[in-house]
Amino acid sequence: MKTSRRNLLKSASVAGLPAVAVAAAPAAAAAVPDVYTPIGVRPIINARGTFTIVSGSTMLPEARSAMEAASQRYVHMDELMDAAGAKLAQLTGAEFGMVTNGCSAAITHATAACVAGGNPDLHVRIPDLRGFAKDEVIVPTHSRNVYDAAIRAVGVRIVEVSTPEELELAIGPRTAMVYILAGPSAERGPLAFEALVKIVAPHKVPILVDAAAEILTIPNFHLQRGATLVTYSGGKCIRGPQTAGLLLGKKSIVQAAWVHSAPHHGFARSLKIGKEETMGMLAAVEAWTKRDHNAEWQRWLGWLNTVKARLAPLAHLQLSIEEPKEQLSNRTPALQVRWDAAKFGVTGVQMGQMLMSGQPRMTVATQQNGINVVAYMMAPGDAEQVAEVLHKQLSALKEQPKKDVSPAQFDLSGRWAVRIEFLSGSSTHHLDLLHKAAELSGTHQGDFASRPIRGGVNGAAVDFASSLNENHGDSLQFRFTGLAASANEMSGKLDMGEYRNATWTAKRVIMNSRRG
Repeated sequence: MKTSRRNLLKSASVAGLPAVAVAAAPAAAAAVPDVYTPIGVRPIINARGTFTIVSGSTMLPEARSAMEAASQRYVHMDELMDAAGAKLAQLTGAEFGMVTNGCSAAITHATAACVAGGNPDLHVRIPDLRGFAKDEVIVPTHSRNVYDAAIRAVGVRIVEVSTPEELELAIGPRTAMVYILAGPSAERGPLAFEALVKIVAPHKVPILVDAAAEILTIPNFHLQRGATLVTYSGGKCIRGPQTAGLLLGKKSIVQAAWVHSAPHHGFARSLKIGKEETMGMLAAVEAWTKRDHNAEWQRWLGWLNTVKARLAPLAHLQLSIEEPKEQLSNRTPALQVRWDAAKFGVTGVQMGQMLMSGQPRMTVATQQNGINVVAYMMAPGDAEQVAEVLHKQLSALKEQPKKDVSPAQFDLSGRWAVRIEFLSGSSTHHLDLLHKAAELSGTHQGDFASRPIRGGVNGAAVDFASSLNENHGDSLQFRFTGLAASANEMSGKLDMGEYRNATWTAKRVIMNSRRG
């Protein structure tokens, strides 16, 4: 949407909070006490973005001050919620608001509100929805994602639809809510946002938009177009507390969502939000309405140009700065750095791993043939360090001779039983392998689902991976590396991506001599 649709609402300061600095930049790392190194944790320069695994964003000074002040007094949490909701309405233009324990919690509380409506007799039974009038949530296929768990935690049944006809048939008296993941996929196809709203609106079913990583539009882009509720992460571009989120929208549902959250007893007690995060989030939202976003953008571009200028003499790189000013999610300029991964023998993913192992340590967005340097979570002084480290690493890239592949020592075709030892507990999976020359293919049967295998063999070394996008949106990645000790035994390490590591041992169950 055009920038004119994102005019920021001017408002009075939150009572008792410090004055808001305009376009405040993150504090330089050198000026901040290092509490991590003494406990054995190496800090990271964030040139990747607002990923939870690298701790999101750095909080604004206004949010830190508000949290410190809030921690020194007692308040009644119901009264604080009412006041915070009204203040969020004033700041954002939404009917009402609620600070939650992250965006995922906001989705869970909203789902509970749509299912139980603030009725405590129902609330105390969640997630056992037997006897509930409403226990279904409709999700378009384009919006299935890894955060489905926040909805399913309430106990609802997900009804997936792909066409307007399926949506019409799915909506009924048991429909509690329709969920949409904001982004390009929700804006195209037969169930694009506006078409979906047109079908749902006559049924008076609430529509929730998950806009976790988006900028906070004021007046709100999604609510203006017909959404009932919208959720945001507090610890991303708004730069509030990492453990905070926002639920904005229809007042009665937002107030009911509070009933279904801590400190009230019940299923969501674990999703507790504190007075500190509540006040820190209010301060961050107010700061958002007063930040000079254009000046901030220019500062980011300046940092990227510093990095680009340092890398420009390296002829084997292709450099370009992208400015996605019209996108709402992760709205930031980025420097694209590309090279021929096959020629130089280093992929962008491998370069990212080297940067995370280096000194100073840094994280970047990775691609097969390069990396992206993302500006908006960098701090003053970071650009110069990023430029020097990248220049050192990328100037060392040399064209690599083609690696020889040793003939496989064993025919690995057949069915294998794989014992996986997790951090706690174990499980037996099965592999059905087809071994042709240096290539492995087949299927990996896990505890519940089967997924395809791709990989290879070099002598006795094996390296193969499986991936699965579960029907509830979760993505599971397994990479097996190790050695074949014989034609009937293999073992090694298992990389499960975000779920960390395990070890594996495999024994052949059935011989299948289909090796090519």
